[in-house]
Amino acid sequence: MDRLPIRALVVGLMALYLCFSAQPAVGEPQKLTPQQLQQDYDTLLDVLADKHPDATHSASPTELRRALAKLRQGLNRPMTQNEAWQTFATLNPVFADGHFLVALPNWRGMTRQHLKENGTLFPFEAYVEPRGNVFIRSKLGGEASPLVGAEIKTINGVRAREIALHLLTLVHGDTLKMRADLLSQRWWLFYWKVYGEPKEFHLALSGRAPSADTVVPSSHELPVVLQIEDSFEREFHFELLSNHAALLSIGAFAWSDKQRFWDFTRAAFTTMHDENVTTLIIDVRYNGGGDDDMWMKGILSYIATKRYHWCSRYLARVVPGHQEKGEVIGTVESSELKEWMEPEPNNPVHFSGKVYVLVGAASYSSTILFANVMQDYGFGTLAGVGGSARTQQSGGVQTTTLPNSGLAVPWPRFILTRPSGATEPRLLTPDIPLADDPYDSRTMVNEVLRIAARTSTPAVSATR
Repeated sequence: MDRLPIRALVVGLMALYLCFSAQPAVGEPQKLTPQQLQQDYDTLLDVLADKHPDATHSASPTELRRALAKLRQGLNRPMTQNEAWQTFATLNPVFADGHFLVALPNWRGMTRQHLKENGTLFPFEAYVEPRGNVFIRSKLGGEASPLVGAEIKTINGVRAREIALHLLTLVHGDTLKMRADLLSQRWWLFYWKVYGEPKEFHLALSGRAPSADTVVPSSHELPVVLQIEDSFEREFHFELLSNHAALLSIGAFAWSDKQRFWDFTRAAFTTMHDENVTTLIIDVRYNGGGDDDMWMKGILSYIATKRYHWCSRYLARVVPGHQEKGEVIGTVESSELKEWMEPEPNNPVHFSGKVYVLVGAASYSSTILFANVMQDYGFGTLAGVGGSARTQQSGGVQTTTLPNSGLAVPWPRFILTRPSGATEPRLLTPDIPLADDPYDSRTMVNEVLRIAARTSTPAVSATR
């Protein structure tokens, strides 16, 4: 018998064996090779070099070089998508920009699908301090808990502070304060993706808890942040208060039906006109941003008394779909903003009373632009928590998908300087610094009402 066909058969069987042996077992996640991870790394470098207008506006060049080198050295073993995310996401705090990160693709949809398939999550909404201490806010989904305010000392035998400090190394955001707030909102997500899905949690607690130790089953509830995104009434709220005051709570400057939002604010300002409201509190503490036209048309058209810029200068990467005449795709343009927004003083429900804008650690993106305009043009007084987000905001977020892992890399195409042109203070700084109660959002509102009452002067809320 000719030996060549047998040799070919052996080679073929060996190749087939290697092919099947390289496949994961049923139910086991597919693993990426070091070569595939390196290709993803190179794609990320391309984003830094050819897409971002200037990553050094937020990231230290020295720290960024070190972090990239360390990341590259760690791409030396096969990884699942989740393992790759945990490796690449170590860059997020170094990027120090809420608009520039390595993210799990569609984490919202991933969470909903996980729960639909009978998956479970950490059973509490959490509050995480920047130094890593973890406290209970409510049950997952927002239902009140008798454990509210209790500090979690250990989770299944592991110190909660150690867990939080590790998770903070994966979270994006301008500052540690902002990253801690974001981790608070998504504690259940980061815990799930890093520490898995225990069926129950053995918690050691201290503080306002009926028991120092408790065992709690994991939860099937939809987290608060996802519930709010589904409800217009929870995202946007208007309320008349005592002493001719009103509260306008804006949870986002984004909604699929913008006209519904504009109708909502029109109705609110009409009510304030009719009820002779003289003090307006606009609460954007939990507003992560959206589209500028939401607040320009929905709020400033009733408040502005002079023409205004939303920024003074911009630095922008020219990308397809955002190209002015004469600009070349891929180049970086820097210029003064020449466009102005005009006031509407003859608006029949124009508000001319006092305006206070509440800001917090979660205020970001277009919300910072709104706060800059209110502060720089004297349209209102900022009150609340500062030191979280830069006034020089990036924006115009685009997304690159890493080719093998499928991880998402959102990146900004422009960087804006606040209307006044000032670069200091670097972080948003309220006119009236106020602490925020993580367990009672009404505390700050009541404090501003007291401040407004002490400084009250006769005012007329609207043109009649």
